Amino acid sequence: MSLTTPQLALGLLFSLTALNAQAALTSYYTAVGNIPVVYSSVSNVTWTQDANLFKTLYDANNNLVNLITIVTPSYSDPSWGLQVIGDVGGAVDDFDTSTGRLSWWGGIAFTNYLNSINYAGSNQWRLPTSNAIFNYNGTAGNELGQLFYRELGGRAGYTIPNTANFTNEQAYVYWSDTEYATDPFIAWYFDTTNGYQDHDFKHRQVYAWAVSPGRVSAVPVPGAVWLMGTGLVGLLGLKRRGHAG
Repeated sequence: MSLTTPQLALGLLFSLTALNAQAALTSYYTAVGNIPVVYSSVSNVTWTQDANLFKTLYDANNNLVNLITIVTPSYSDPSWGLQVIGDVGGAVDDFDTSTGRLSWWGGIAFTNYLNSINYAGSNQWRLPTSNAIFNYNGTAGNELGQLFYRELGGRAGYTIPNTANFTNEQAYVYWSDTEYATDPFIAWYFDTTNGYQDHDFKHRQVYAWAVSPGRVSAVPVPGAVWLMGTGLVGLLGLKRRGHAG
């Protein structure tokens, strides 16, 4: 059976749509600030492209810790009590500027700072969620696990794959925003050295990787795809005019 021009055009359009829908990770620059981010279609969140963003921002501006503590001077923890972010001794405990590692409270304060400056056009940055399961798993609700296993192709017992999507990935531990339900002195983390999910005391310094719900900004349509789309529309128009004539 021969296909008509409209059928060919629609087929190509559907193929382009399907190709885009199957892409688990989409790297792009945001409309606000022209900042590189990565959208996850599995978790429906946007990751900062830089997996050690605190360190990168600190290296560019050594006043970063002060700016963070202006936004979040303290944190009222249900178990630890009032945590003063950046007090004498506290700044050292919450922020390791030499490595980029943060306490759990430091990670919360850092995402609050990103929201205060509308980083990449979003004011909804947070730490990733955990599904609160001890395991090597990437099931729903475990955003770091889903990224590690389902989107980056990681394997249990192996370090996080080094891909072109992200920069500064650390083979270490990353905080989640999820406290341990029966003991809020501790919080869940994901270990990118082996793909295991566990928990630890909140004062431990590990890495913080921020996510924002949904897709931040709009992904610009690549020029080649736009030209193909307009060409297909033109073909449809010519076909209609041919029938009309």
